[in-house]
Amino acid sequence: MDEILLIDGYNIIHAWDRIFDVDNEPLEDLRDRLINIMSNYQGYRKINVVIVFDAQGANRSKTTEEKIDGITVVYTGEKESADHYIERYVYNMSDRFVVRVATSDYLQQQIILNNGGVRMSARELMHEVFQNAKKVDKFNDLGKPRKRNTIMSSIPDDVLKDLKRIVKNDKD
Repeated sequence: MDEILLIDGYNIIHAWDRIFDVDNEPLEDLRDRLINIMSNYQGYRKINVVIVFDAQGANRSKTTEEKIDGITVVYTGEKESADHYIERYVYNMSDRFVVRVATSDYLQQQIILNNGGVRMSARELMHEVFQNAKKVDKFNDLGKPRKRNTIMSSIPDDVLKDLKRIVKNDKD
């Protein structure tokens, strides 16, 4: 059965306070960064990712959906919360897909379980995202030649340049 990872966007942004500075970054930038992180994760895991954001003061009369970097991004209308959208989505899709929902909202997690979904805390998602990123980095590093750890490699470039210039002048 195919898997869908459904993410309560603002819940994850607020829970990942080591990654997102909610007090000092514009909300749009935070959303874009979450989408980027999850796009990379989706590419590695080969699953469908849906991120749901509340209307949160936006003058959006109805729910909109768009594809960004392979991720389905949903913005709920002003009369629908992300929680309600997620509950309905799980209820409608859990008979055809494994629907994992990432949120740290305890009540939401219980409703997800009752509707046939699989719950995942924000912390669990962050751990999984980091583990997959490490695997990708290891894979990408396989073909790269290893750098030797020498004294010269610890000298800053500007100092090294000056030393080479001095040596060159001594030879002349």
